[in-house]
Amino acid sequence: MTTERTAEVARNTAETKITVRVNLDGTGQAKLATGIGFFDHMLDQIARHGLIDLDIHADGDLHIDGHHTVEDVGITLGQAVHKAVGEKKGIRRYGHAYVPLDEALSRVVIDFSGRPGLVMNVPFKSGMIGGFDSQLAHEFFQGFANHAFVTLHIDNLRGENAHHQCETVFKAFARALRAALELDPRSAGTIPSTKGSL
Repeated sequence: MTTERTAEVARNTAETKITVRVNLDGTGQAKLATGIGFFDHMLDQIARHGLIDLDIHADGDLHIDGHHTVEDVGITLGQAVHKAVGEKKGIRRYGHAYVPLDEALSRVVIDFSGRPGLVMNVPFKSGMIGGFDSQLAHEFFQGFANHAFVTLHIDNLRGENAHHQCETVFKAFARALRAALELDPRSAGTIPSTKGSL
């Protein structure tokens, strides 16, 4: 019998107040309220395609812009995933996915290595996607990688529509995350590293 892989993390600063709840073995249910519609849409992709239950509530200084809110949600989600995955016993550790959406195609590769790192190459065709600054996608994934202690490679291989580009990135991230977090029955109870720890 496996331990429930859930966590709740709160982050309160002068700029944002955020609560994140995750269930890594969920069914893709999401309750999202960040105040940024397109960002909620992207977080919903993580839940749905990663089969992770997400409950995220953020009150941020949106009167300035979305930067602090998006970055801090990335940080808090990373902390929650790190807490929920625990010692990483039995996980597959690595995950990758290619996801298309019409003309756009993205690839995401993730390693629950214990070493935070992000390499992201996404040449967005537009600076804004609805009310979402496309530069903030990088801030979200940087925050996540730093606090989930994962190595993350994100590449948009092609795309002409920024909405499509961003959506393929988030969907591919979700699929890669799901693959990496999946429990491998052949290595149940063991840490997937020759070092014996991650």
